[in-house]
Amino acid sequence: MKIIFMGTPEFAVAPLEMLASTNHQLGMVFTQPDKAKGRGNKLQPPPVKARALELGLPVFQPERIRGNQEILDQIRAYGPDLIVVAAYGQLLPKELLEIPEKGCINIHASLLPRLRGAAPIQRAIMEGEEKTGITLMQMAEGLDTGDMLAKAETYVDRKNYQQLHDELALMGAELLREHLDSIEKGTLNPEKQDDTLATYAHRILKPDEGLDFSRSGADLERQIRGLYPAPGATTSNKGEPLKAFVAEAIADPADAGFEISDSFSAHTFGEPGSVEIVDDRGILVKTGKGYLLITEIQVPGKKRMTVRDFLRGHKMELPLVLGR
Repeated sequence: MKIIFMGTPEFAVAPLEMLASTNHQLGMVFTQPDKAKGRGNKLQPPPVKARALELGLPVFQPERIRGNQEILDQIRAYGPDLIVVAAYGQLLPKELLEIPEKGCINIHASLLPRLRGAAPIQRAIMEGEEKTGITLMQMAEGLDTGDMLAKAETYVDRKNYQQLHDELALMGAELLREHLDSIEKGTLNPEKQDDTLATYAHRILKPDEGLDFSRSGADLERQIRGLYPAPGATTSNKGEPLKAFVAEAIADPADAGFEISDSFSAHTFGEPGSVEIVDDRGILVKTGKGYLLITEIQVPGKKRMTVRDFLRGHKMELPLVLGR
C-alpha cells in the first residue's frame, strides 16, 4: 500500500517507526510546524519530524490542512491507499478523509467511546479509570466518533502519565502492525460506537494543575500521577509556588508508620491543606478524606527533587497550610 502518516508528539513515533519497517510505501509524513521552546526560544522540531528525517522520509508541516488546496492536491497526486493518524493535532477535513481507498485510520489512546478528545491518557489516570487502551478507528468528521476496528487494553494501576503514555505508544504501534494486512484486504468488521457511553478527555488546562485539598487524598494522588512529569500539579507554600510530582494517598497516618503525638495535633489547623508532618519521608497533608504524602516536589528556581533532598537546604516550619 501507499501510506501517508500524520502525527506530531512522542506518542506517534513508535507507529511511524513500525510503518517505516514494513514493505509498504510510506511516501509522506505530516506533522505540526516547529515550535519555539526553551530559554533561547529556538525553533524545535516535533518528535515525529526528527525521527522521520532520520529515517529519510519526506516531511510536510502545513499550518493547516483544512482549506489548503495546495496540500490537498499534493496528497491526491501521491494517491495514498491509506492514511494513518496518531495524535496529529488537527481535525482532518472531509475531502481529505475521502481520498484514500482504505480510508483514514486513527490510533486513539483510549477504549472508545470512553475518553474521546485531546487528553485521554491523562484523564484516564485522573478520573480513576480501571482500564484504558488503544482503539484503531476509521476516521469520520466528528471528534473520535468513527467506527472501531480493533482494540487492545491495559490496566491503569498506579502508573503515572509518562509510564502509561510509553506503554500505550508501543501498544498502538503493535496493534496497527497486527491488523495492517486486514486493513489492506478490507476484512476487518467495523463496530459503531455507542454515543450514549461516550465521555470526553478535555485538554489539560491551567486550572487542572491546581491541587484542591478539600478533595480526597486518592483523588489528589491520581491528579499528581496524571500530570507527571509535565506540567506537574501545583499548590503554594506561604505564597510561593510549589509543584508536586510524586505522592501517595494515606487513609490513616498511623498505618503508614507516622507516630501520632500531641505535637502532631498542635501543628494542624484541622483543615484540608494542613501540613501535619514534614520529614525525610515527605510532606504529610490533611485532605478532605484521608491524607496525602508528597515525596517529590519543585520550588521556583530549583530542579525537581525529593522532599528529603529539599529539606537539606530548606525548612518548612509548622503550622502550615498549603494553598494559602
